[in-house]
Amino acid sequence: MLMTARSTLRPATDSAVVVRAPGRLHLGFLDPSATLGRRFGSLGLVIDDFDTVVALRRDTRNHGEAQDGPAAQEALARASSHVATLQRAFGLADTPLHLQLLQLPPAHAGFGSGTQLALAVGRAFASLHGLTLATPEIARLLGRGLRSGVGIAGFDQGGLLLDGGTADDGVPAPLLARMELPSAWRVLLVLDPSRHGLSGADEKTAIATLPAFDRASAAAVCHEVLMRVLPGAASDDFALFAEGVSAVQRQVGAHFAPAQGGQLYASPAVARLCEWIARQRVAATGQSSWGPTGFAVLPSEADAEAVVAAARAAGMVDAALQLRTVSARAHGASIEVRPSL
Repeated sequence: MLMTARSTLRPATDSAVVVRAPGRLHLGFLDPSATLGRRFGSLGLVIDDFDTVVALRRDTRNHGEAQDGPAAQEALARASSHVATLQRAFGLADTPLHLQLLQLPPAHAGFGSGTQLALAVGRAFASLHGLTLATPEIARLLGRGLRSGVGIAGFDQGGLLLDGGTADDGVPAPLLARMELPSAWRVLLVLDPSRHGLSGADEKTAIATLPAFDRASAAAVCHEVLMRVLPGAASDDFALFAEGVSAVQRQVGAHFAPAQGGQLYASPAVARLCEWIARQRVAATGQSSWGPTGFAVLPSEADAEAVVAAARAAGMVDAALQLRTVSARAHGASIEVRPSL
């Protein structure tokens, strides 16, 4: 279908549109088995790190650039396919483009890299051609947001996000709530570069073969989100927030554990550290999406530093792990027009 929505924003022909999209953590589903008709429903948090940065400009032929390495080249192939899809959708196949992937987060690690890449490419394409496209429409065109809507909403707004799950109409899940975490709170990320979370066909197969998430479990998760997680964030009640997120993670993690060898975490080393933190401190702990990245939300930078120091002193940080402390991000993607790169 040829689409023609347009706006007045059209960069000069020798300019590049650069889009920086934020990483996000997926904190849990509300109702994976659609006990009330809408499936999934997601709680997510946008973070101020692990950005995806793409640049797009006009050229004499379609081509792309990315860093060396299989992960970057895989991302480039996917991004180039998104460009081709958009060119066909808008009748612009005769307008060649040069795509550059300037920065990428780890793939299949729990940061929503696939969705953010698609949305960044789509937003750059729309800006370059003066197209008025809402982010959910970009997601629909590029096949994103089929389960979670927090990556789409996070691209636009940042923050702590709750969506209402998907129906059968292919429309991304509606955003139900959005708020900012207190500025002092920090997120300790626990990365295991030696492992990858499920994705693609493996993810679909895993979800299809899991047992049903019963209505009582879905109700318990919704209760935690509505009466602990969101009120805790809104009222700067860290303990309430932490208890709620951790409870959601335990409940939902138990449901998805059969796809992870019967464990709540994809990485034993990440599990060891996150579970140790949960025993030592009041913290919101768990795994983002299929992992392997784990997280511990803590009330301050000083608390995060103290936890890391104590964990290292106790021998709880495996040599394979990478630790990084980040803030929650209260805004979405940025768009910039630069002279040709």
